[in-house]
Formats: sequence, C-alpha cells, structure tokens
Amino acid sequence: MVRPRLGQGVEVHVPATTANVGPGFDCLGAALELDNVFEMRAIEGGSERFDLIIEGSEGAHLRGGPDNLVYRAAQRVWKEAGEEPVALEARVRLAVPPARGLGSSATAIVAGLIGANALVGEPLSKEKLLELAIDIEGHPDNVVPSVVGGLCLTAKAASQRWRVVRCEWSPLVQAVVAIPAIRLTTSEARRAMPKAIPVGDAVINMGSLTLLLQGLRTGNGDLIIDGMNDRLHEPYRWGLIHGGKVVREAAIDAGAWGCVISGAGPSLLALCPPAVAEAVSQAMVRAWHKAGVESRSAVLGIQQEGSRWSPLPDKID
Repeated sequence: MVRPRLGQGVEVHVPATTANVGPGFDCLGAALELDNVFEMRAIEGGSERFDLIIEGSEGAHLRGGPDNLVYRAAQRVWKEAGEEPVALEARVRLAVPPARGLGSSATAIVAGLIGANALVGEPLSKEKLLELAIDIEGHPDNVVPSVVGGLCLTAKAASQRWRVVRCEWSPLVQAVVAIPAIRLTTSEARRAMPKAIPVGDAVINMGSLTLLLQGLRTGNGDLIIDGMNDRLHEPYRWGLIHGGKVVREAAIDAGAWGCVISGAGPSLLALCPPAVAEAVSQAMVRAWHKAGVESRSAVLGIQQEGSRWSPLPDKID
C-alpha cells in the first residue's frame, strides 16, 4: 500500500448497465458496450477537496465536492485500506447519460472504488470492491456487471455472502436501448412501487426469470417472449414514462421479442434477433417522437470485460 504522489493518475473505464431485464428486479443486470471514462489524479488540498470536470453536455448539473459519489466511494476504499484520504480531481468523458436507467450512478461508484484502490497499490480485492459497491448503491444489479462485465445474477445467500453468477448471453440475442430526453430518478421510480406484492405475482416472476435466463443462454426467442414478463415493478412504473407503452408496442411490432424498462427508466430495453435490431431501434425513436418526446437509440453488445484501469503519466504543474 502506497500513498499516491501529487499528479499521479489513473484512467478507469466503466461500462453502462441495464438492470432487471424485466423480472430480475434488483438482482439481474448486464454490462453494455458504452463506457464512461474517468481520469482521476491526486492533487493538492485537504480530504474534502474533490474537483469534477465533465466532458459532455449531459452532465452539466453534476458537481464536485466531498458528497460526490466518485469521491465518497474513494473515501470508502481508503478507510478500508487504513490510508489517509487525499484530494482528487476527476475528469469524466460522459457517455452514459445520468438519470436514464443505464447505471450512471453505478459507474461513478465503481470508478471511485477502482481508481482509489489503484492509486494506493490495489490493497483491496475485487471481491471487497464488489461488497463496497453494493453497500454504497444499496442493490447489486448495476454495480456488479459494471465491475465484472457480462450478464450477472447476484443474490445474498443465507450465509449473508453476496453470490455472483455470470450467466450466458447468446450472440443470437441483440440488445437495443432507446434513451429519451427526459429524466427519472431511481428514488422516484422506487416510490411508485407498493410496499408488498401478492404471492402469486412473486411466483410468476420466479418462473419468468427462469425462462428469460434460459432464453438468453440459448437464443430461444419464444422463451424470451414469456421470460420478459414482470409483476414486481414494471406495472407500477410504466405510468412514470411518457409514451413508454407506445414505444414498447412499436418495438414488438418491429420484431422485438419484448421491451422492458431499463433499470428504473426512463430508457427502454428491447431484445430481438440481430437481423431486426436496426428496424427495432428506428421504430422506438419514431414512436417516442410521435408521443412528443425526443430520443436516441443504440444497438449495443454485451460488454464482457467489466471495468478496467490503466496508469496515466504524472501531471506536473
């Protein structure tokens, strides 16, 4: 364990994620081939100094300071490692839009953890970083695939350990994400959900999740169609997304097996055969436009590598 030099820096790439994928509420998520890039450097100043520089118009509202998620995560690493905190500067190339259901906050947490750990010689294991990430975020569905990549099912076992299972995603299944020019916070989406759900709905979700995972593994569209059925969160959240149901129907009409809310929304995730992915993407944008909401869409692969870091040359002022 070493104390970082002034001007020492690391670059951390963290992928976007899509959580839940329908029935996998708070436990299933996949990393997408869309990265936020964080350049983090040790700078002069006290333990409360965190300077944030955003490259990209989407993050104009984001601020630095000690309460920023990146710095809060970094502080957790240094506390666990028994290291004194240092002032940091983070320059972020923002590709994952905030408050859109694509794991933007998870990228901040993961970047803070991995970057801070790298700056002090990586005293914490990946397993410990995962534990800290889940604790900060409050649920594992975004942060786990952000760290390790791929499609991940994460559960807290009876032993109180977090267990992560990497699941297969067939190349016969294409992900299409439509991102509207509206925001929806996770807290708002969670408030829309009831405090309790009927046992029957829970049973249906367990069955749907089983079908979905088998469909994603094999590329069986019939299983995916039935597997993307959720009773826990989506019925209560669709009303928060202006035009969302119309966009969902447009995606299915264009050949998608199903279309669900990505994370807390408002972005939507459609799954389809690769041959119709572009048609599905265009149909979703057109449907949102007709509903009075501008949007953009992307046909994205599943990012299997997870987060990664590399050293930067020291910056001498």
